[in-house]
Amino acid sequence: MTALTAEAPVAPRPRTTKGSSAGRRWMRHAVRWIVIPLGTVLVTTFLVFAALSLTPGDPVAQILGGKATDEQRALLRQQLGLDQPLVLRYINWVLAFVRGDMGMSYTYHTPVSSVIAPRLEITIQLVTFSALIIFIVGIGLGLLGGLAIRIRPAVAGVVALLISVPSYVAATALLGVFAVSLRWFPSFGAGQPGVDRLWHLTLPAIALSVSWVAYMTQISMASIDDQRAKEHVRTAIGRGLPTRVVVRKHVLRNAGVPIVTAAGLTLAALVAGSVVVETAFTLDGVGSLLVRSVGTKDVPVVLAISVLIVIVYVVAMAVVDLLHVALDPSLRLRKGRV
Repeated sequence: MTALTAEAPVAPRPRTTKGSSAGRRWMRHAVRWIVIPLGTVLVTTFLVFAALSLTPGDPVAQILGGKATDEQRALLRQQLGLDQPLVLRYINWVLAFVRGDMGMSYTYHTPVSSVIAPRLEITIQLVTFSALIIFIVGIGLGLLGGLAIRIRPAVAGVVALLISVPSYVAATALLGVFAVSLRWFPSFGAGQPGVDRLWHLTLPAIALSVSWVAYMTQISMASIDDQRAKEHVRTAIGRGLPTRVVVRKHVLRNAGVPIVTAAGLTLAALVAGSVVVETAFTLDGVGSLLVRSVGTKDVPVVLAISVLIVIVYVVAMAVVDLLHVALDPSLRLRKGRV
């Protein structure tokens, strides 16, 4: 008689509940959209705060001048919190910033928000004007170079010429030719709001956008070339589909992902790049204010502008991420998985 061997019961696999799956998904989103951007802002501002604190120079002497007594300097230092350790001063600044208090400017003796606000409008207009030039001209040239083979050498030559021209060189050349020699445009100032402002910002916007136009053209042309070489594109052309349909549905849509990424990086970099152009054209914007504030060690103003620059970068990257999902449905599926 054969003995039957009883098999040990197999423990059931733990099932992933919808609640735990949703919880992990929300955790990933929280890390991606909250923790990482917040950490970027904190690390950046702390590095700026520490660098300004360690550089030579005393903001108290800058405020009071050379005739102040030691007692006056000590009192002001205590009022500004400069007698506290570096980390404690930074924590106090963060807590005040969260409450909406950017502090008082050491140089202008007014709230930092009132110092930055009127200058922020000029910088936003300059960056917007430059971004329009970059996206229209850069992507337009990229499309021509990527789709029209005969025009590609000419577009590549323009890219090679423009990408080697820094903003300050472009600003100097534009000032010398169009402002001083031809007198077509003003050489300094932002002018009055409206058409006059647009006229004053034309040369600065062109100077700021020159090398970025070349960068955007290069990215667009390379992305289109890469998509045209894909097997599914060649298959669609071989099946006799109209060229315009293949370009619109298979080439341009897939080529949009790297182009959008480059556009986001460009927009974020324009805010920082405006410093040189605003200084060259004597525009009283946030960039020129940053340069002056670093020179005078006006820490509250420098920190506030640094936060604005980082926020612009974080927001630009978030918009790029959303556009990636809209352009590429496969990314939407991957992001929804656990």
